[in-house]
Amino acid sequence: MKRPMLELVALTKRFGELSVLNNIHLRVSQGELVFVIGPSGSGKSTMLRCCNRLEEPTSGSILVDGEDITACSSRSLNRMRLNLGMVFQGFHLYPHMDAVGNVMLAQVKALSRPKDEARERALEMLDRVGLRHKAAVMPSALSGGQQQRVAIARALALDPKVMLFDEPTSALDPELVGSVLAVMKDLRTSGMTMLVVSHEMGFAREAADRVVFMDGGAIVEEGPPEEIFTTPQAERTRAFLSRVRE
Repeated sequence: MKRPMLELVALTKRFGELSVLNNIHLRVSQGELVFVIGPSGSGKSTMLRCCNRLEEPTSGSILVDGEDITACSSRSLNRMRLNLGMVFQGFHLYPHMDAVGNVMLAQVKALSRPKDEARERALEMLDRVGLRHKAAVMPSALSGGQQQRVAIARALALDPKVMLFDEPTSALDPELVGSVLAVMKDLRTSGMTMLVVSHEMGFAREAADRVVFMDGGAIVEEGPPEEIFTTPQAERTRAFLSRVRE
C-alpha cells in the first residue's frame, strides 16, 4: 500500500456553536485521486481549506507526507503550505500581469527562485496545461477555462506534493469545463496526488480512484467510483445521487 500523502485525523471544525466538520478521518495515498461529493453545506470546501489551514481546525490533525501541519509554527507553516497546491473556484489571477508573470510570482516570492529560472519553470507549466502560446496574454483576454488553467499552472510551478481542487469548474461555462478536466486527467496520469471537491460526477466516475460522499459535516460513505455510483450503501448517498441524476 502506498504511503499516505495527506491524512486527516479526527478533524473537527466549529464556527461558534455551528459544527461544520465532525471527526473527519481521511487518507489520500501517494498518486491517488480522491473525489469528494455531497450537497451544498456538507463541509466539503471547509475540509479542503482546513488542509492548508486557510481555515483553522478546532481539533484534530492534518499530516502532509507524515508531517503534522497543525503543529507547525507560522514560519514552518508557510514552508509546509508549499507542499499543497490549491486551485479555487475563482481564478485569483493578478489582472496587471500576463499569464507567465502570474505563474512566476509565487515562485520568486515563496521559493526565492531567480527570475530567469522562475520564468523557465512558468513556461514549462503553461506548456503542460496547453497555454504556452498565451504566456504574454493578460488575464482579461483569456477565457474562464484558460484563466483556470493558468491558476493550475501557477500551483504546479511550486512543485507541490498534493493538489487541492475546490470546485475548479463551477464558475466556467459548460463548453469550457472540458479543457480544465483534461488537465486534471493528465495530472492523474502523471501520478499527482489530488483531493478534489466538485459536482462533475461524470469526471468522478471516469477518473477518480475513490469517491467520498459527505453530508452534515461527516463522511457518510466512501469507495471506488463504480461502487458509490452504482450500488451506494447509505440511504443518504442514494438520495443525493438520485437528485443529481434528475
